[in-house]
Amino acid sequence: MRFEFIVDGPPVSQQTRRRENLRAWKIVVRKEAEKYWSPGQKAATGLIMLKITYFYDSVDMDVDNIVKPIQDAIIGLAYIDDDQVTDVLVRKRNLLGNFKVENMTSILAEGFSRGNEFLHIVVIEAPDQEVLI
Repeated sequence: MRFEFIVDGPPVSQQTRRRENLRAWKIVVRKEAEKYWSPGQKAATGLIMLKITYFYDSVDMDVDNIVKPIQDAIIGLAYIDDDQVTDVLVRKRNLLGNFKVENMTSILAEGFSRGNEFLHIVVIEAPDQEVLI
């Protein structure tokens, strides 16, 4: 299972005082995810891993505040329940910085081509639960 999508940033923090902004952000994330969801594709029923990368240019946010709204927004689409999420990798990279992208997907390339900050979100099967690296 692999599901990948992009959302224009900046994200809204789980810690925001303006709860209406958080609700609106979750709706945006869900709508963007649905655009990339293939007809007939089924939500994962097993354990999964979320990989989120925030490519920013001006708004730098704590990575731990990015996860929960995105995770909540795709429940019932990419997976059934958030207790399926066993692993989360969250990164932020400055678009003006120096970094190399390996194994560029067409969806990630689309994000870069938009010319603004964005989030790249990937849902994959969780790694082996009996092996810690």
